[in-house]
Amino acid sequence: MLKINRISARIAGITVLRKIDTEFPAGSLLAVVGRNGAGKTTLLRAVMGLMPLQEGSISFDGRDLASVPAHGRAALGIGYAPEDRVMFPTFTVEENLRLPCDVLKLPRAEIDRRLEKAVAVVPQLKDMLPRSGAALSGGQGKIAALGRALMAGTRLVLLDEPFQGLAPVLASQYGESLRRLREMDSEVCVVVTESNRSLLRDLPDATLTLERGELAVGEPAAAH
Repeated sequence: MLKINRISARIAGITVLRKIDTEFPAGSLLAVVGRNGAGKTTLLRAVMGLMPLQEGSISFDGRDLASVPAHGRAALGIGYAPEDRVMFPTFTVEENLRLPCDVLKLPRAEIDRRLEKAVAVVPQLKDMLPRSGAALSGGQGKIAALGRALMAGTRLVLLDEPFQGLAPVLASQYGESLRRLREMDSEVCVVVTESNRSLLRDLPDATLTLERGELAVGEPAAAH
């Protein structure tokens, strides 16, 4: 599904990704773990087109993403929940969730269908939908950000440090939502980054380790 071919990227002249070469198959739940500053967020931002590549390429279903601008990648079925969540405070949670699909100009019936699925995957969203984005706690914001990523991510869902800072109950609910997603949709690929491997428990099918911008020696490419 998603193939990352020897990509390198720099921030302020410092190389943060070094010839990353791996593949994220359909139907898999994959973890990318590493210390803070290892390059995990940069990797997801590169997939989303928010980080220019110095070399290498990223392809999605055989299509080189270099030809797809950042704002066009959601239309391919790629959803992204950044670490900082970015909920619009003056919107309700439901409006925040619908926004990516509204921007894509999807039919109302399709947006309704996706919202229904998101709530089925993340039941905690149901009571949150009418609330203001400004009224959410940090943990609730991460739950809402997962729902929003699911609205666009019909093929690939990228989740940046979703378990960091979550109370144990919310972390358990978040994990259960990811399991539920896999039961409901056997083709979607989910990629989770995390600094603390233990927070992932037994969720991932495979784990890639980033160290100083490189895949650690001995870590195989993801396979399903």
